[in-house]
Amino acid sequence: MEGVYQSEHVLLEQQGRILTIRLNRTDKKNALSGDMYKAMTSALAYADGEDSVYAVLLTGDDQCFTAGNDIADFLQSELGNNAPVMLFLRQLIDFEKPLVAAVNGVAVGIGITMLLHCDLVYVGENTRCRLPFVNLGLVPEAASSLLLPNIMGHQRAAELLMLGDFFDGRKAMDYGIANEALPDGEAVMQRAVEQVNKLANQPREALRLTRRLLKKREYDPVEHRIGEEGMMFAKQLRSKEAMDIMQAFFKGG
Repeated sequence: MEGVYQSEHVLLEQQGRILTIRLNRTDKKNALSGDMYKAMTSALAYADGEDSVYAVLLTGDDQCFTAGNDIADFLQSELGNNAPVMLFLRQLIDFEKPLVAAVNGVAVGIGITMLLHCDLVYVGENTRCRLPFVNLGLVPEAASSLLLPNIMGHQRAAELLMLGDFFDGRKAMDYGIANEALPDGEAVMQRAVEQVNKLANQPREALRLTRRLLKKREYDPVEHRIGEEGMMFAKQLRSKEAMDIMQAFFKGG
């Protein structure tokens, strides 16, 4: 894949019309670093511009999708509109081809919020999901403060975002984050592969235009909300409240 940024922690494989983006940092529960964001951004840009790619499958492994941001890496990263995570989110919302996710094990923080920008999501029924932004002294990102209430209503979104408790894959399905909750492990991947192949065999232009129509109502407010959240997130990340929590985290407390 000429011109695509390569990372050992993000594996890319194209089989037929499907590009698979697989998170591969198992020793860190696929915690996302700036380098991984850069690789995912580049892969999505490649897929969007490559005629041979009809759809993308995003996954981790049977044990973990992603535990969210690598906190140590994030604290050392430059924040703002050109931060790797912000570039990834903008590429994600601009992506025009079908995007399917297969989620097992653990999905935390952006491991959940990025799913809001996928078309089809399949999760293991016992996947441990969590949106712990407030718990870390932070605010939501990826326009989740806009999209979650739209998907599930204010009260359910407040439950997930303001309490930040763990919930399982079945609840993710019931609340509208996922299409199906399946037996953990290979069944999730099999279902995702089955569905992404169906999408890749649909009439291409009709599918692209249908996806655009489905997303059109959201595009402008989503981009605005991502920027608004990003400014608040950056400010909170440097706040005493968040720094005290981070220090306790690194001390094991």
